Amino acid sequence: MSFVADLRVVLRGRDFRRLFGTRLVSQFSDGIFQFGVAGFAFFSPEKQTTALEVATGLAVLLLPYSILGPFVGVFIDRWSRRQILVLAPLVRGVLLVGAAVLVASGVPDPVFYVAALGVLAVNRFFLAALGASLPHVVPPDRLMAANAVTPTSGTVLTFVGAGVGFLLREVFGGGNAGTALLLTTSGVVFGLSALIARTMERSLLGPSYDPERPQAREALRNVVVGLTDGVRHLGRHRVAAATMGAMAAHRFLYGMATALGIILYRYYFTDGDPDAALRGISLVVATSGVGYFFAVLITPWATERFTIERWVPIALTAAGVLTAVLVMPFQMWGLPAAGFVLGIAGQSVKICADTTVQRDVEDAYLGRAFSIYDMLFNGMYVLAAALSAAILPANGKSYLAVAIIAIGYPVAAAVYRMVTSATEPASR
Repeated sequence: MSFVADLRVVLRGRDFRRLFGTRLVSQFSDGIFQFGVAGFAFFSPEKQTTALEVATGLAVLLLPYSILGPFVGVFIDRWSRRQILVLAPLVRGVLLVGAAVLVASGVPDPVFYVAALGVLAVNRFFLAALGASLPHVVPPDRLMAANAVTPTSGTVLTFVGAGVGFLLREVFGGGNAGTALLLTTSGVVFGLSALIARTMERSLLGPSYDPERPQAREALRNVVVGLTDGVRHLGRHRVAAATMGAMAAHRFLYGMATALGIILYRYYFTDGDPDAALRGISLVVATSGVGYFFAVLITPWATERFTIERWVPIALTAAGVLTAVLVMPFQMWGLPAAGFVLGIAGQSVKICADTTVQRDVEDAYLGRAFSIYDMLFNGMYVLAAALSAAILPANGKSYLAVAIIAIGYPVAAAVYRMVTSATEPASR
């Protein structure tokens, strides 16, 4: 089905429309926030960003939350998900205003990173609740269409928000005061999503009642056991687990590409001009956003024609081959084109991963499944940035990094295909 047809089908549900609106507003806000943080951390005129600093910034912002992921799953599987969607934006808005005050006050970078970490932790909690809620507002046979429309539309709105952040930065300026205004704007917009979520009935989004389920306090004491149980449950649904693994492989390779692109634009293409570098990276972000949207159009059709188990390795292999062709010459035009390709491939795999998890995993385990998903999603990205810090030269021009990306995607495709081929009869 086409994107328009999918959207028309799923929008017939009133509750879906409300959940959809909550996602769009929140992820638009997130785009403004992410642009503000990126500009402050990597493209401030007074900073000399290195690959190590890129890795450190990503680790500070993402890795600690990956460690906290299992605790998030415990609550998502026990608390009213609708209440999470109402309260999390308010908490995040307060944290963003606090972060804005810190930036405007000129506090040291580590203090700002702690505040930003709190914002991202709440946001990942929010997004995991959105993912676990989707099966409650669409029928099972429309999950593929819903996953093509909702997370991807949200991601596109994140890119739109980043574009608005770029325009606001031009107005507010690139200094601390401008960053503070960006963060405040993001907090206000994100708070609006709570008003939409509040229109849904409290018990609508689950989790389903289970009298045998331990209370949250008891579950927290046994969180490692619960996480192990979630991994074991995923192991019994190997197509879902393998597709999640394919998404993790993409995030690792995409993390390397991100670090490579930041350093190339910062020093190789622009001779250290931070404003020119930020404009270049913004173009790559824009073309990636177009790629994400294009994935919305082709993934439902492709999975119906080829099946998820075949489309995922096709997307991964194409990403590796085309990235090598586009990036290896180390010309400025190649990175936006590569961003478009990786946007299509990455979002195609994400749609498939979201769908297989929601389709195969029992509702009682969805929160933990999406927490494991977030751990992989963030942790692999940070791990890739750490590897990039070890191998990237000062100006970013690294044939080794491009080779790892180009070879890694087809290898991931081959492993995924071997796993899913062996389990196809049992998965249907």
